[in-house]
Amino acid sequence: MRYLPLSQGDREQMLDQIGVQSIDDLFDDIPAAARLSDGLDDLPDHASEQMVERHLNQLSARSLNAGQAPFFCGGGAYRHHVPASVDHLIQRSEFLTSYTPYQPEIAQGTLQTLFEFQTQVAQITGMGVANASMYDGSTATAEAVLMAARITRRQGCVLAPGLHPHYGEVTRTLTETQGIQTKTMAPAINQDHQIADLITKETACIVVQSPNVFGQVIDLAPLAEAAHAAGALLIAVCTEVVSLGLLKSPGEMGADIVAAEGQSIGNALNFGGPYVGLLACRDDRKFIRQAPGRFAGQTVDANGDRGFVLTLSTREQHIRREKATSNICTNSGLCTLAFTIHLALLGDRGFRHLAALNHQKACALADQLDAIDGAQLLNQNFFNEFTLRLPKPATEVVESLAQRGVLGGIPAARIFGPGPLDDLLIVAVTETNTDDDMAEFAKALAEVL
Repeated sequence: MRYLPLSQGDREQMLDQIGVQSIDDLFDDIPAAARLSDGLDDLPDHASEQMVERHLNQLSARSLNAGQAPFFCGGGAYRHHVPASVDHLIQRSEFLTSYTPYQPEIAQGTLQTLFEFQTQVAQITGMGVANASMYDGSTATAEAVLMAARITRRQGCVLAPGLHPHYGEVTRTLTETQGIQTKTMAPAINQDHQIADLITKETACIVVQSPNVFGQVIDLAPLAEAAHAAGALLIAVCTEVVSLGLLKSPGEMGADIVAAEGQSIGNALNFGGPYVGLLACRDDRKFIRQAPGRFAGQTVDANGDRGFVLTLSTREQHIRREKATSNICTNSGLCTLAFTIHLALLGDRGFRHLAALNHQKACALADQLDAIDGAQLLNQNFFNEFTLRLPKPATEVVESLAQRGVLGGIPAARIFGPGPLDDLLIVAVTETNTDDDMAEFAKALAEVL
């Protein structure tokens, strides 16, 4: 059956309902300079498949291959080694083609992996319970703020200055329509503890990232105490989930809700997605009832045998509809499965060893770069990412490094925009970086500076 589009009358009725005159009015927020008035001049109108493939290969050849060049970029997405067995297993047809497991009698395998995923996330975050995943870390953070507002019945949120600015923007976008007011401070490497001064009686939660966007490890315990003393909640954010194999867990430090990006486990960089968001909270009925997404539960069937079902799946396409705690329509199921398989392969000891290896390599490179004339290490405590202050704009330095075949980190200006942080370079190191990679980076940076 062919899809029948809306009639002109239908469109006019919808436009009238939302209060605009035309479809073009919906794009007014986009600056005119950023809007295309004509077609894409650089691309031909049509070409054969062979010519398109050749053209794309020529374009691709102009880029540095992140899998071959020394690679030190992080900023919320990290290159880790993913065992080939992970990709092999997730491509099994029963996993690759499965959909949302509404019918437990035919989806026991998927439901069990979700249940085990929840167990893994609860263990590494130190929390009582975890849901069956989210879109990504940024939307998980925003959903955590909405959850905190429902629990506390307050409409204020304080964002730490070390929170990744993209996470902050997503949070503001998703919460402002709910009347939640966000406060923050100017971005800084080690001033997250100062947000305790911004807590008021209207604050529902404070949002703190550790390690923060500059790589600095934050002690969450004093902030948890300050938040709880004012009746607010602490939301702990983690963009590098491997750090949880080495650092004290957010739950141990008093976090009420944890929102994290799980890409580092089982999922490659993938050009920015899809990724997998983690959300965990205290084992409290009030928290669980207000959590977004869904939970897989363990039960027994009529014969007394163990089985798994979806429970507390309060999403918009379920019967609750307008009462739903979230409008999330997916849980990145295949990415979730990849996370579960990789972490199961690592095991407890392997996960801790991977984290320790990341930290050791980061310390080794930080020492090398800090010894270069003109480069200054700004972190006191870090995991596998740190920030350097340079004597010139970091964007220029990164371009010069790229010309020497090294992808040497992310300029702070790229994620914060031009301003006082232009001379800061954020560098990430993982187990994929060899001693030769680090020596090549140090040599190239010394030449550039």
